[in-house]
Amino acid sequence: MSEKDDYKPEFKFESLLIWQKAMDLDEEIIGITLDFPKEEIYNLTSQIRRASDSIALNIAEGSISQSNPEFLRFLGYGIRSLAETVTCIHKAKRRKYIGEERFMQLYRDSFHLMNMMQSFKSKIK
Repeated sequence: MSEKDDYKPEFKFESLLIWQKAMDLDEEIIGITLDFPKEEIYNLTSQIRRASDSIALNIAEGSISQSNPEFLRFLGYGIRSLAETVTCIHKAKRRKYIGEERFMQLYRDSFHLMNMMQSFKSKIK
């Protein structure tokens, strides 16, 4: 039996679909940045990675909050980070670091995640 077979989520955020989707999107973002030009390492590459990392991080941090208003605040931060990520994928497309098809796939995934986060947020109030 592998270590993965023994894994059972214990933190509240690990069972949240929005956290799982944010983690998936982040891996996609990391993947596209591997092909960005080296001169972007401290600019767009760094910015989009930090923004996409921040989505799942804020969901996780908010989920262990002591109050619903605090959780809502962190979900808001996550949504803002998602908007920043989308802006960065627009920049990547304009600079021709990604093609239209890849852009649209990331855009749709981001839009779906935003809707999921907004819906989740409305249920917490």
